[in-house]
Amino acid sequence: MTSFPDLGVSHALLLQGPAGPFMHRFAKELSDNGVKVTKVNFHAGDRYFFPDDTPFAEVRSFTEPMDRWSEYVARLLEAGADGVFLFGDMRELHREAVAAAESAGAKVYVFEEGYVRPDWITCEEHGVNGNSRMSRDPAFYLANAPADEPTALPVGQSFGLSAWYSTLNALAFTHLNADFPHYRHHRPLNAWLHTAWWVRGASRKYWYGAKERNVLERFTGKLSGRYFFVPLQVHCDFQLRHSPYGDVLEFMDEVLEVFAEHASADDHLLFKHHPMDRPFREYTPYFRDATRRHDLGDRMHYVHDLHLPTLLKHARGTITINSTVGLQSAFHGTPVITMGTAVYDMPGLTFQGTLREFLAQPGEVDTELHDAFRRWLLHHNQVNGNFYKPLEGVDSPTGFRWFPS
Repeated sequence: MTSFPDLGVSHALLLQGPAGPFMHRFAKELSDNGVKVTKVNFHAGDRYFFPDDTPFAEVRSFTEPMDRWSEYVARLLEAGADGVFLFGDMRELHREAVAAAESAGAKVYVFEEGYVRPDWITCEEHGVNGNSRMSRDPAFYLANAPADEPTALPVGQSFGLSAWYSTLNALAFTHLNADFPHYRHHRPLNAWLHTAWWVRGASRKYWYGAKERNVLERFTGKLSGRYFFVPLQVHCDFQLRHSPYGDVLEFMDEVLEVFAEHASADDHLLFKHHPMDRPFREYTPYFRDATRRHDLGDRMHYVHDLHLPTLLKHARGTITINSTVGLQSAFHGTPVITMGTAVYDMPGLTFQGTLREFLAQPGEVDTELHDAFRRWLLHHNQVNGNFYKPLEGVDSPTGFRWFPS
């Protein structure tokens, strides 16, 4: 077990976290370690999980028009907050807070789903993914990576808790939000609309589970080493902002066009739907039309729930915008190209040429560099834990093993 880290903060300002009690647990852990805590709630869901009467934090509700938020957060920083903690640094209100914090000389720590999965989350100073200030120089990691890789305690299944917390968050937002008349969420949050979407998502999961029951054997058998794998990202993923694409469809269009024009006639193309996007989008009509338009015949494949590590192991190469699946691909020794900005995009880990060149000769992964990069991540900005489910046997409010060594 590891102790709570010295983050160089005496007064923490907590903004939005993932739906659920994580920020409340984190505030308690900060307070237990001598850090003063101020929490800002923006809507009724925030308040539900972080009540106004929380004894170990000063809780504020931002109820003013959103164009006054930058001034409001600047005042909080002037009043003594020297560290800002948030989840999702591309949300507009968080981008403004990060700018205000940097102007005031305060530290910024960003939580996000782990660069390394499962069993890890990211807690990175300054920003994550496209906003990360991590080196992109392979020599840095080869020279500075710790010698060992820490062992993670397993999290286990957490989707049920995540879904439950998201449901409570949406219900509070939908029915109890009168005190927050100006707030506009970065994504639709109406509880009943989400209910309809997730019922649709569940039906699709069972439908495709049955439809794809024996499909994996094709990709581990006669198509092994003959297909390029494209893991799709959620259509509204903020990481698309760290790319030239306004929508994942633009990425799909480009991949299909380049593949149709330049890939070998023996190569196949496999798209995998993101499981968290199942309730919201379904691309079967799109791919049916694209296959016909590009005359791809049986070389185009679209799946939903096939085992990801197996698909990565048997692929000839992986094509992604900036998903962490790209790092998993390198872990399995499968070459990868990123079409957007990613923390792992560097010579030796990813292909540095064009997509056309990648399809012709994807190259190889530098396994020594990959292992060094992974060890550096695990020691510096990956935390063993989960936002929704504390680790068993870890006696702390968050249930995290902080930056284990």
